[in-house]
Amino acid sequence: MGIATTFTAQSAVAGGTPITIEADLARGLHSFTIVGLAGKAVEEAKDRVSAAIKNSGYPAPKSQNQKITISLAPADMKKDGPLFDLPIAIAYLIAADQLVLDQTRRMFVGELSLGGELQAVRGVLSVVQTAKQYGFQEVIVPTANVTEAALVEGVSIVGAETLRDVVEHVSVDSATVLPSAAVTTISDDWSDTLVRLEDIKGQDQAKRGLIIAAAGRHNSLMVGPPGTGKTMLARALQNLLPPLSREEALEVTGIHSIAGEFSGTVTSQPPFRAPHHTSSHTALVGGGSNPRPGEVTLAHRGVLFVDEFPEFERRSIDALRQPLEDRVVTISRVQGSAVFPADVTLVAAMNPYRGSEDGTTDYAAAMLESYKGKISGPILDRIDLWLPVPHVDYDTLTTKHTRTDETKKAREQILAARERMRNRFNNNTTTNASMSARDIETLVSVSDAVEKVMKQAAQKLNLSPRSYHRVLKVALTIADLSGADTIEPAHVLEALQYRVKL
Repeated sequence: MGIATTFTAQSAVAGGTPITIEADLARGLHSFTIVGLAGKAVEEAKDRVSAAIKNSGYPAPKSQNQKITISLAPADMKKDGPLFDLPIAIAYLIAADQLVLDQTRRMFVGELSLGGELQAVRGVLSVVQTAKQYGFQEVIVPTANVTEAALVEGVSIVGAETLRDVVEHVSVDSATVLPSAAVTTISDDWSDTLVRLEDIKGQDQAKRGLIIAAAGRHNSLMVGPPGTGKTMLARALQNLLPPLSREEALEVTGIHSIAGEFSGTVTSQPPFRAPHHTSSHTALVGGGSNPRPGEVTLAHRGVLFVDEFPEFERRSIDALRQPLEDRVVTISRVQGSAVFPADVTLVAAMNPYRGSEDGTTDYAAAMLESYKGKISGPILDRIDLWLPVPHVDYDTLTTKHTRTDETKKAREQILAARERMRNRFNNNTTTNASMSARDIETLVSVSDAVEKVMKQAAQKLNLSPRSYHRVLKVALTIADLSGADTIEPAHVLEALQYRVKL
């Protein structure tokens, strides 16, 4: 008997941390202690591990007169989750001389059932990425997590069903070797199962606004009476956003895995999140004693649809200021802080309390009058596109027409616009909406005619410096969609159609 060492990692949205697990066995009255700031799920591992070892055919820890100490290092970092079960069990078996480990540098991940079967756990992708970063050669995971784990190239992923399978695979004198999984591929095609623009009758102005929003990733707000298609329009936006790159898909999958939202299917489709207006502040923006991501982070790289916008808590709405401006959410607590990614395309929707059903009312103005006490100016100032969604007349609704392919044409426009943005910014991720004031000054050429229109608009609409820059960003996206090299007055005038005076 002596000290045995195994390795795993604590998963996290911002990057995992390698964890060294040491097991020490000493003679004396039986005890099983886990030290190293272990959470409740980790503390309970001693009972699961003991039963799993016994039911896998090895001498049970409780049947030995041993004092068992399991140390998790670094000791000053909180350890949470059941993924520590497997590495603790392997460390015990090595210390108890039941297993001689080969020299492969590997990590172990998995929850153990009482019978010794490996159960799926959260955050496996983050663990594997950490293993690759720190030079580990192999990661052993539950079979149910293999697809997710194999997204990472450059690390051997081995799926196992039971604790005994793992022992036989890693034993230095065993002839049984579990196969490594093939790298998981990700389709980069658009989905045709989502809502398409041609599914929505009427609402041409709102559709045009969504194409602009998808191309430049601008925030939008739809105002109109109930039942006019706001939710369908928001879901159609998800179908207009280009598929995620492999790196973006890995980032999104990692977030959803840690949050327990991973469905088991890896896709390049941008996420769509639609929290209910009764959602708590923590559920929306994240938090908790041990900070966890909220809906804003789960919508990273995709669409955050906030229906009944003014019905959310005032502080929840105000908390959207940081993600809409900085594309991150910072959560600070006494026990620690975290910075979660939150690069979302916001689509808000609301119903004005007054307005005629024939579509003649200025719904944006009606909204401002009805909700000005509930939504702060700084939030409204961060909305790029104000889209009226009026009542659809009966004739438009019932007209039979040949199904056009609006979505295909819009996608082609959006891809061409994104290509222009890539050439402008020399990278694949920056879009017009995320440009800084310095970017606008150095990269955007503004003619005298455009300056004249912007000056008149700034005076008439009382534009703040932020709003001024946002109008220019929208105008630049419109120019990109039209294939123009510079912003023209017509592009600015169209951008101004989507602004209201605050």
